[in-house]
Order: sequence, then structure tokens, then C-alpha cells
Amino acid sequence: FQASNPGQFENDSDVLWQRGHVPETTVYHGRVGINTDAPDEALVVCGNAKVMGRVMHPSDSRAKQNIQEVDTNEQLRRITQMRLVEFDYKPEFASVMGIKNT
Repeated sequence: FQASNPGQFENDSDVLWQRGHVPETTVYHGRVGINTDAPDEALVVCGNAKVMGRVMHPSDSRAKQNIQEVDTNEQLRRITQMRLVEFDYKPEFASVMGIKNT
């Protein structure tokens, strides 16, 4: 795997991209930033992202089984025991994330 921009990597030891064990996959051991040079998570996209397929998330019903109705009275009782808070984002986080109304 090679960088698409000439000179992006100074030498071969800087290249962390590898072919995956599964066909048609690429692996990078580290953080990836798109439109940022300081990603603080595994993948940070600063801008819009277009997905031409499905995105699976742990809360997606397609990833669950044995979904059952619950006793609403019991659940409301549990909700009244929750700690509710209001907050403002820290300015440095809001500016990096493009959040205008903190």
C-alpha cells in the first residue's frame, strides 16, 4: 500500500497501512484524521461523510435478538432515579468539533 500523495511518508518505516487478512481490506494501526491533523479517536472526520451503504451500530435493531416489551411502570420508576444534568461544552472541544451553540 502506498500513499496517494508523493512524499507523504518519509520512509517505509513510517507506513502503518497494511493489507488486511480478509480480501479487499486495509488495516491502519493508529488514529486516522480526515481534514484534521490531530485525531483524538480511531477515526475523526471533520466535515460531511457520505455513506453509500448501511452503517451498523450496537443500538441497531439488526444487531439484536430477544427484543421484548417491558413493564412501563417499572421503567418510569427507574427513570425517576436517574441523575439529570445540564452542561456546556468546553470551548476547546466545541471549536474542534465545529459546535457553535455550546
